[in-house]
Amino acid sequence: MQAIEGILIEPVGCLAEFPPGPFQWYWNLLQSMGESSFSPSVEALEIEAVNAASIYADAVPALRELRAMGVHLSIASSLSEAAIARFLEKHCLGEFFAAVWNRDNAGGVRAVPLVRAVQCASLQPQNVMFLTDTAEGIKIARSAGVHPVLMMNDPDEARRLAMHNPAGGVVSLHEISDFIRLIAAQNSRGPR
Repeated sequence: MQAIEGILIEPVGCLAEFPPGPFQWYWNLLQSMGESSFSPSVEALEIEAVNAASIYADAVPALRELRAMGVHLSIASSLSEAAIARFLEKHCLGEFFAAVWNRDNAGGVRAVPLVRAVQCASLQPQNVMFLTDTAEGIKIARSAGVHPVLMMNDPDEARRLAMHNPAGGVVSLHEISDFIRLIAAQNSRGPR
């Protein structure tokens, strides 16, 4: 695997625990609507879910370490700009991200925010990973040309999602910096 220079993060399920009810319908809606516009009521429900989200205890220390390592960090999500802004404000996370891409400023959903994040950061897709906790996220990462890395929040779900062949998997955000160091060490040794 190429050296990782950038990480794109979907905050839902990767930085925080979101209430499952609203987001099950949200992902179903996202898959059925594709690139269609979303109504203001959808944005209001997203903000409601953001307000109920609980940030993972390891999020801030892990983001701090990744930033210190010089890794480019961006949010890439199909959530609305208002929902992402509220999430970052509520959890004081804005300082960690070089860019925030959402369906509004990227001009679309699914892979569109990922592609825009990679292009605008002038990164090569093969040097970028996307942290996700869904099968759809793995698929989206591949379509954008980046490496899908699975956030394994639930052991049973992680086993099922592993069948979608992500590039890797972590159970804690702290593991991402170790993952990047491992790849760098393997690359420095060269092919065997």
